[in-house]
Amino acid sequence: MADNNLICIAAIIGAFGIKGELRVKSFCAEPSDLASYGPLFNEDGDESYDLRIVSPIKGGFSCRIKGVQYKDQADALKGIQLYTNRANLPSLPDDEYYHSDLVDLDVYDTGGEKLGYITAVHDHGAGDFLEIAGKGIKNTVLLPFTLDAVPTVDLKAGRIITDPPQGVFPEAKDER
Repeated sequence: MADNNLICIAAIIGAFGIKGELRVKSFCAEPSDLASYGPLFNEDGDESYDLRIVSPIKGGFSCRIKGVQYKDQADALKGIQLYTNRANLPSLPDDEYYHSDLVDLDVYDTGGEKLGYITAVHDHGAGDFLEIAGKGIKNTVLLPFTLDAVPTVDLKAGRIITDPPQGVFPEAKDER
């Protein structure tokens, strides 16, 4: 991403109807808040979108973007992720984090051994999982993002400390 101050809050998942409306999936804690963050931007920050929610629909919202009047224009926007400036987002309590702040943090066990680094955060509805990669990890592993499994998150130091459930990490641990 070109601008670290931009945070992804939604994605255009396709056209909705034939009059230029879009199907948009919100990533906000309160999904309807996505329209309250002012103009939204593409990943590079060089295109802005004036988005207005028309109505809730299955899997997201039917939305309008200023200047999009036809289905083919809406189809052309499919797959675009929508970003807002970090300053527009509310401050979080000490024990909550934006997913984008966790990506690339180093992962250490409680003994101080480096296990890898966070490549993504996934939320499939039953709680967040941290996707972790590293040299000693064949592909990636998924670590539940719970207080038991991740007792310490230190954004300033750029790391988390984990006490992972047995079997989550392979025996071989290594630097990235």
